[in-house]
Amino acid sequence: MPPPPVPSAPTSDAPAPSGDDATASATAPVTDVTAGEDVRPRPGPQGDISPEEVREHLRRRAIFLRELAEARELRRRVTPHRSRRARIHAALRRRTFRIN
Repeated sequence: MPPPPVPSAPTSDAPAPSGDDATASATAPVTDVTAGEDVRPRPGPQGDISPEEVREHLRRRAIFLRELAEARELRRRVTPHRSRRARIHAALRRRTFRIN
């Protein structure tokens, strides 16, 4: 894959930024948007996360999925018109594919 084209120098007559700001921004390392003093590096594709972090992630994911299922069940019970509408639509879809 060829490298992307390098943009040409600006053709406007506006003065180029000079001083410490231009030099500092050109030499500053690229970091995450929310980077601060206490930022941990992101794990690489090799899985640089510890088993404890994996367990914690899976535990939080299980809690999230459990709460999501509970919320769906609650919504189904609290708003029966939605489930009735879903049953009617499912019946109409089944009827569409019926062979006479």
